[in-house]
Amino acid sequence: MQAMPGRSNGWWISPAVPTIANCALAVLWTFSALGGWGDAAFCGENEKRDAGCGEGFADAVLVSAPIAALAAIVAVAAWGIPGVRRRPDRLDAVLTAAAFGWVLAEGVLFIGGYLAKP
Repeated sequence: MQAMPGRSNGWWISPAVPTIANCALAVLWTFSALGGWGDAAFCGENEKRDAGCGEGFADAVLVSAPIAALAAIVAVAAWGIPGVRRRPDRLDAVLTAAAFGWVLAEGVLFIGGYLAKP
């Protein structure tokens, strides 16, 4: 951390940190929802896979997908809108909101997978 006069509290964290966090959460959601990680974790693999659980997890993916899409839009908009990008406090808030969106999408996947589990 370093001091920066443009911040209200005098402290500054590089915007790369929340951006990298958003990217990591996006990759985690993508692998969990679309890459098969979540399905394998909750429903099993190969001959031990429970088809009913797989359908339930697919429903969880469908519920979490709009939340993940909204988080992605918010993160991209934070960098795309000049009024947000040029104001450090606003950029921090928007990128933090996007990160919470990714966490919420992952939470929906986890709860949905837990409920679908036999």
